[in-house]
Amino acid sequence: MFLHRTVTDECYLSFHVWVPDPDEVWVSAQLLQDYKPGEKQLLLQLSNGNVHFPVGSPSDLPPLGNPDILEGENDLTALSFLHEPAVLHNLQVRFLDYNNIYTYCGIVLVAINPYDQLPIYGEEVIDAYSGQDMTDMEPHIFSVAEEAYRTMTRSGEKNQSIIISGESGSGKTVSAKFTMRYFAVVGGAAQQTSVEERVLASNPIMESIGNAKTTRNDNSSRFGKYIEIGFGRKGDIIGANMRTYLLEKSRVVFQASAERNYHIFYQLCTSRELPEMRSLRLDAPECFRYTNQGGEMQIPGTDDVSDLERTRNAFTILGVQPDQQMELFRILSAVLHLGNVDIQASGRSSDRSFIDADDRSLAVFSKLLGVEGSQMAHWICHRRLTVGGEMLVKPMTGQQAVEARDALAKHIYGQLFTWTVQRLNSALSTQRRRAKSFIGVLDIYGFETFERNSFEQFCINYANEKLQQQFNRHVFHLEQEEYVREELAWNRIEFSDNQQCISLIEGQLGMFDLLDEECRMPKGSDENWVRKLYDQHLTSKPHPHFRKPRLSNIAFIVLHFADTVQYECEGFLDKNRDTVFEELINILKASQSELVAELFQQQGNVPSAANGSVRSGKRATREHKLTVGFQIVKILGLYTPYSDLDERVTLNFIRMVQVLQPSHFLLDVRKVFPVTFPNLPPLVLSAEQLVIPDSLKISFLRKA
Repeated sequence: MFLHRTVTDECYLSFHVWVPDPDEVWVSAQLLQDYKPGEKQLLLQLSNGNVHFPVGSPSDLPPLGNPDILEGENDLTALSFLHEPAVLHNLQVRFLDYNNIYTYCGIVLVAINPYDQLPIYGEEVIDAYSGQDMTDMEPHIFSVAEEAYRTMTRSGEKNQSIIISGESGSGKTVSAKFTMRYFAVVGGAAQQTSVEERVLASNPIMESIGNAKTTRNDNSSRFGKYIEIGFGRKGDIIGANMRTYLLEKSRVVFQASAERNYHIFYQLCTSRELPEMRSLRLDAPECFRYTNQGGEMQIPGTDDVSDLERTRNAFTILGVQPDQQMELFRILSAVLHLGNVDIQASGRSSDRSFIDADDRSLAVFSKLLGVEGSQMAHWICHRRLTVGGEMLVKPMTGQQAVEARDALAKHIYGQLFTWTVQRLNSALSTQRRRAKSFIGVLDIYGFETFERNSFEQFCINYANEKLQQQFNRHVFHLEQEEYVREELAWNRIEFSDNQQCISLIEGQLGMFDLLDEECRMPKGSDENWVRKLYDQHLTSKPHPHFRKPRLSNIAFIVLHFADTVQYECEGFLDKNRDTVFEELINILKASQSELVAELFQQQGNVPSAANGSVRSGKRATREHKLTVGFQIVKILGLYTPYSDLDERVTLNFIRMVQVLQPSHFLLDVRKVFPVTFPNLPPLVLSAEQLVIPDSLKISFLRKA
């Protein structure tokens, strides 16, 4: 439990307190005279002199400092007073004075990103933590992994999960990699077997196609992933499975200033002089529209040529042969050439568009994908409509054709990403025997706020709202309900409930609801949608978590649990629809390339949350169910702690790794709680094995 003690009792000379400071956030001060309840000021000594600290009400009293003997404790729960200044100071002391990036908070591991390579993850360190109790060792990511592994192997094969959370750029992906490395070593033989090697080989592949440079992070994961590592009866790794969520496909066609597209594009461009790569007709990344918009071609300290070599080696380990790797690289290169296709406006009012028959980029794109160039040029600039039972072909404006081209590029990349994940899962699956238990590692987007925030940040931050709600409910709400039932004496902990913000986004007439409605309108627009938001959440029923910017009529502000974020509405409708015209897909289905044809034959006309949907000339009768927003709400509904009882209650228990940046703080208290992940196969359990925590308040599900 948190102890947030302030100077509410009698306090005496030499007591230390924490007072707010505009520059340092909190500074330590010493009481220079005794204090008794009711007095209106404190006499404090600061480093720059004495001050009288005003006390208007008990809530103005400053938090008490911890005894000096507790400074630098490796477990925050050992502090006498566990409040914000005490925690921040303890983390600062450990980080700056002790050179230690890890600190426990009970079962939670707090990790501060050092933005440097540290020599604390070698096999000798893994050996040191293997078999050791968490309380006997210094805080480390390996200690959390060992605790999960020991609990799984020694507690009747009970499944475990590790959630790695934190804001963008805080080091979540690196923590996930070290966790997987630990399991690969302790769950393998003395020499790494092919199974462990394949599990680790998935990392460079997923980083190359799913990570990119942002303003916060040079290697930011632009998708969420949940990896299940399966173990046999003896605790040895026998397979793995990966699920991915919310790939940021818009990055394929647009990058903000100082950001890059996905790493794989730059790896291919810088490796263009290799003999086997010359047929791809690549150039420097500065020459491609899809890689030059951010102005960042190179990441300091990285070698894209070497990274591509690692990616290719990883594909080989996972059984993807060189000829199929080159097929994959041809498709990726074709995406770059597609972005350079020149679409020109025509007609008296520029209501038409066309692509020159001798457009070099279109020719290279068509050759690499094995498709008919003239057909592709025609259907990028035209669409088919059904009017009164008759099929018509309508020309598109230049802007509409550019949007169709970009939608096609995003769709191709999304299909290739999904195919790669399926290929990895096929290589990682166990063929000989079924896993007896597993450890899951969830690495999902951190909360994001940039200079310009769009649909991607909106979805990411909504997902973080849901995860924060789950954590709040189990850590605070259900825990305190248990205290009430047990009639324990304690001071109730007040915590911020973010249900109002979640309802604003996902509820009836909420932001996603109004967005889907606008997407169904024949002439729907971003501007109309944001006006509906103003009408509904400012005028009709003012919402405490929604605001309008002073100087903009095409933006809105959401007061999230972590920060107040302004979103620009431009592009929300197109990104939410995430559709590509059927005629373009049919051309790709007829490709002479086996892999290209496979990618799109498998899809058919079935919509996918990851890959978008195919729009035919006839409007789908339930088109709203194809939107990204609708499917995100449905997926994240499985994370709601009080969802319907038909959702599976799992026996997976969490080991939290809270990753921080040095200047930010977010803390959770000691608690182990259940969590449900979407799309998991049902566990095979006997009734005798089923244990339902009392805190879930579903005791009626127990065996009769």
